[in-house]
Amino acid sequence: MLDSQELKRYKRQIILPELGLAGQQKLKNARVLMVGAGGLGCPVLQYLVAAGIGFIGIVDDDIVDETNLHRQILYSEYDIGKNKSQVAVEKLSVLNPHVKFSAYPVRLSMQNADQLFRTYDLVIDGSDNFPTRYLVNDTCVALDLPLIFGSLFKFEGQVSVFNYRGGPDYRSIFPEPPGIDEVPNCAEIGVIGVLPGIIGTYMANEAIKVICEIGEVLSGKLLCVNALDGTSSIFKITNSSGAEQSRHSIQAGITDNSGGEITAEELINLQNNNAGDVFLVDVRENYEFEDHNMGGVNIPLYELQGHINELPADKKIVFYCQTGQRSKMAVQLLKEIFKGEVYSLKGGMK
Repeated sequence: MLDSQELKRYKRQIILPELGLAGQQKLKNARVLMVGAGGLGCPVLQYLVAAGIGFIGIVDDDIVDETNLHRQILYSEYDIGKNKSQVAVEKLSVLNPHVKFSAYPVRLSMQNADQLFRTYDLVIDGSDNFPTRYLVNDTCVALDLPLIFGSLFKFEGQVSVFNYRGGPDYRSIFPEPPGIDEVPNCAEIGVIGVLPGIIGTYMANEAIKVICEIGEVLSGKLLCVNALDGTSSIFKITNSSGAEQSRHSIQAGITDNSGGEITAEELINLQNNNAGDVFLVDVRENYEFEDHNMGGVNIPLYELQGHINELPADKKIVFYCQTGQRSKMAVQLLKEIFKGEVYSLKGGMK
C-alpha cells in the first residue's frame, strides 16, 4: 500500500481520473528492467523513478565517458570512468527513496538474458546496437514480456511497444539484423543531444500507460519524430508471417537474404537492361539528398505514406539511403499498403 509520504509525493498524478490511486499502486507494484543506461536510459529512468515505479533493474556494463555528457544528463564529470548502471542507481536513489533498484554491470548475452528478464514485468530497450536489440526482443517474446522500444539516428527517433497482448514484435518490422558495417553508431554519425530526452520521455510515457493500462499504447504503431523540422508521423506495423521464422533462423545461425532487398550489382543490371522499369526513391532527408545522391526522386522516409500516389505501381520501386536501414524500413512500412514491387538497396549508398 502507498504510505502517507508517497500519497503526498504523487498527488498530482493520483488526482488524474485516468490514473488514480489504483494506477499509482500498479506503478508501485511494477518491476521494470531497463536495458542500457545511456542516452535513452537516462531520461526513461529519471521519469519512471519520479513516477513511482516500485522496482527497477538496470543492465549496462559500459562506463561513463566525457563524450556521453552532452546527452546523458544523469551523469557529470565526476562520474567519468565509473560504471553507468551503478552510478545511475546511486543517483536515482536520491531522486526517489521509495524506489528499489538492482544494478547489473554486465553485458547482456544469450547466456544471461533469460535469467535477468524473467523476474520483471516489463522491459525497456535503450540499447545502441542491433545484436542487443534482437536479443532483447527475442527474449521478451520467449518470456511473453511487453517491450518498450526506442532508437535514435542523428536528428530522428523512433518509439514503439512490442510483444504487447499479441501485437507485433521488433522482427515484424525488421526481420533480420543488418550487417555489422551497414549501420553507423552515434560515435560515427553523431546525434543531437536533446533527441534522447525527447524519445526517452515518450518511452517512459508508454511504460506508464502499459503498467497502468490506460490510454492508447503504441502497439502495432511506430512513432517517428524528426527533431530537425519538428514533425512526427505514426506508421502502422502488422504482425509479419516471416518474423518468427527469421527469429529462429538468426538464432540458429542461418542467414536469410530475402525480404525485398536488391544488391548494387542487381540494380545496375536492371538499369542497364530495363532502365524504364526501375523507379529510384531516396528516403533520406532533403539536405542529405541535396548534398549527394545517386538519382531518382527524394521522399524522406517519414513522408512516404503521404506520397504513395506518386509511386508508379507498374515499376520496380527501389528505395535507397546511406546504409540500407531506412530503405529497409520503407519496404516494411509500405508492403501492406502498396500494391507494386518494392525493394531496398542492400547496404545503401555505402
